[in-house]
Amino acid sequence: MTEPIREDNLYIDGAWVPGTGGEQEVEDPTTETVTGVVTKAAPAEVDAAIDAAAAAFPAWAATPVAERVALLRALHARISERADHFAELITREQGSPPRVARGLHVDVPLGVIEKTAEATEEFLFRKRLGNSVILREPVGVVAAITPWNLPLHQVVVKIVPALAAGCTVVLKPAALTPLSAFELARAIHDAGFPPGVFNLVTGGGRDVGDHLSRSPKVDHVSFTGSTEVGKQVAVAAAGTVKGVTLELGGKSASVVLSDVSDETLAKAVKITVANCFLNGGQTCTALSRLIVPAARLAEVEKLAAQAAAKYVPGDRLGPLISAGQRKEVLSFTEPGVGGADARKITEDLPVPDKGYYVSPAVYSNVDPASRLAQDEVFGPVLSILAADSDDHAIELANDSIYGLGGALWTDDTDRAEEFAAKLRTGQVDVNGAAFNARAPFGGYKQSGVGREIGDYGLDDVLEIKAVQL
Repeated sequence: MTEPIREDNLYIDGAWVPGTGGEQEVEDPTTETVTGVVTKAAPAEVDAAIDAAAAAFPAWAATPVAERVALLRALHARISERADHFAELITREQGSPPRVARGLHVDVPLGVIEKTAEATEEFLFRKRLGNSVILREPVGVVAAITPWNLPLHQVVVKIVPALAAGCTVVLKPAALTPLSAFELARAIHDAGFPPGVFNLVTGGGRDVGDHLSRSPKVDHVSFTGSTEVGKQVAVAAAGTVKGVTLELGGKSASVVLSDVSDETLAKAVKITVANCFLNGGQTCTALSRLIVPAARLAEVEKLAAQAAAKYVPGDRLGPLISAGQRKEVLSFTEPGVGGADARKITEDLPVPDKGYYVSPAVYSNVDPASRLAQDEVFGPVLSILAADSDDHAIELANDSIYGLGGALWTDDTDRAEEFAAKLRTGQVDVNGAAFNARAPFGGYKQSGVGREIGDYGLDDVLEIKAVQL
């Protein structure tokens, strides 16, 4: 049995200091055993981290862009050197299969760092507008409160643009998955970032997260998590009228238009199933609704069942994060949750004796108004909805309180952008287009406020000043 990792110190003002808020066990969701024990920050340590970030801000904000970019690239190099170790940590704390842990959880954020460095070099921090000079200046201290589902990536998309913009940072990682954040703090230290520019405190959202959100010395809060908790963060931040970036829930639709060929249809179903089941279904952008022409429904059902059968729990499909999350996901598979006429079209696959695994499931003929079609599952459960026309498909896709991600499938590329524009969502991938680490990431409606990544991630943590000359 692998010995639990111990992290007894917080990272504050460039040094490792003991936490005095107690300890938090970290569970391996594949084995249901303790894989780590980390210290928690008491209020005094949270304040010390905020004070360190505030004290470091003037000098960091004045650091030339070229020097900040050089440090980002040094951080990229440190993470790259330790990429396999990061992946191992993520498998231990989050349960991702090794290939997913390396590819999704480590290589993708490395790409974000690289593209953020490029964006920072090209960003117009100063421009002329008539007799004015428009300056983009760092907002100050940024509190980053991150989720458990992507424990390195979600940290990177928050702290790297903030650091690039000239802000200082206090990070509170998810209590369920803090191990990779400690390793990231070491990489930041080894890369040579000045003391106080980055600080790490751990603990629960109700205490540490709320403390950060309410602090008058924190100038901006960036939070990723559920919509309900995001609302609480926004209320807490409103007391000091600070800016917020909120990346919240999603119920993303993969929309197949009526013109698709058999080949495109097969590709659409395969990629939608893969996206929905990625990371055990625990991604905010999961394509958890597949909307298809009613005339092609039988064909889609066959393709989807075949694709889902390949996601064997314990092999290609990792576990859910906890017993509580497993219970929640299973509640979506109870009779009637998808509506009176919904049909499960997949067979249950065997699950390991240990670990918080569930069998992947696909439901067809799902009622658009049902809980299964409307609520975020955050697990490997796909809903198939039938559309009477292309316009009806768009209507079904937009019938959601969320608007984070989406996909569109068509063989008529001339009208792809036209239909993509009709989807009320922050991202739309046409025909399986690749992730762009420089494009803005964020959502419409209750999927959040603000944008992350690249130029737009910089924008989100910059103030605008007009100087008339």
